[in-house]
Amino acid sequence: MQGKIASRRINKGRGAISPCMLMLVYQILITCGVFGLLAHLLLNLFVFRRPHVFGSRLPSKISVLIPARNEEACIGACLESLTQQNAELYEILVLDDHSEDGTADIIEEWCQRDSRVHRLSGKDLPAGWTGKAWACHQLSEQASGIALVFTDADTMHHPDSIGAALCTLLLKDADMISLWPYQRTQTVAEKLVVPFVHILLLVFLPHWMPGRWRSLGAANGQFIAFLRGGYDEIGGHAAVKNHLVEDVSLARLAKVAGLKVINADGSRLVTCRMYECLADIWEGFSKNLRAGCDGSVFAFLMLQGIQCFCLFLPFLWFVIGLVSCAEWLPWVALQLIGIYLIRFLLVWRVKHSIRGAILHPFGQVLELCIALNSWLQFSQGEMTWKGRTYSAN
Repeated sequence: MQGKIASRRINKGRGAISPCMLMLVYQILITCGVFGLLAHLLLNLFVFRRPHVFGSRLPSKISVLIPARNEEACIGACLESLTQQNAELYEILVLDDHSEDGTADIIEEWCQRDSRVHRLSGKDLPAGWTGKAWACHQLSEQASGIALVFTDADTMHHPDSIGAALCTLLLKDADMISLWPYQRTQTVAEKLVVPFVHILLLVFLPHWMPGRWRSLGAANGQFIAFLRGGYDEIGGHAAVKNHLVEDVSLARLAKVAGLKVINADGSRLVTCRMYECLADIWEGFSKNLRAGCDGSVFAFLMLQGIQCFCLFLPFLWFVIGLVSCAEWLPWVALQLIGIYLIRFLLVWRVKHSIRGAILHPFGQVLELCIALNSWLQFSQGEMTWKGRTYSAN
């Protein structure tokens, strides 16, 4: 009898799963997740190409459209780079969106220097519109080009930027192309957080996958070019008038409509400094992170959850494993190798800051904190951007 009881105890002990075994399984799964993200990035890099100027004939009328609100620090450099384009531009329309600084005066100076530059005065913002969508809509109504190139006032352009983008658009028989600029960063906060623009774009979105699913759409409003027919077919910016990330929403509409959308590496053709301090980064990313998931709570939580478990927690587990000499430590070391392979691939391809890549865990913490703030602001129903308050619902 006692032998039977002892046998049952032994069998019961053999069937139990120890916490160490559970932790080992967890670390193996996270390692698979990290290297899955790395493989996904490599797939995306095959289709995220740099556009080049070919012998293709460009559209006869190219309209460059720039919304500008309090951009006196950068609008001059932007216009100078655009007037030096190798492509023949028909017009450069700049909409002064109720600027309170010297933006309008600088635009007027350029109107006198180059006959292609024209200043438009923005009309009052109607209810139900975001400021940028309204500005771009007004610009599109005044533009007479066959090709519409929307670009931000804080961008600077290589002389071949517009020619290369439109050549690629025509040769690929596409309707919409977005160049993703080189993001200039100067402060530590910029180097830590701004690279997450490309991380979210290239590590998580499946650009290699064909299809008309809405979730496949992406674009960067710093440089988007349309053929007029495609722009009108999806309803232009009027169709995304209340969306806080109108660029992504435009691309998603185009995908659903069956139009061909190209996202291309513009790091050698366009440069931009998105934000200049942590406060600007905090406000800008808070506006974009929750809104960029197009109202899907599941997508937002999944995106942030994967980043937390696969791109941040391995650094904490590594410290814990070193202190405790844990048997799962080699798996965590593999995870860190995978994370840094991701970061340094992006340093090589889109010129991310090396310092920002090395300090990845600190940048990831900041991104997760901003994501939480984005969630809280949307829960409150309001979002503030460039002095305007919008409904976040």
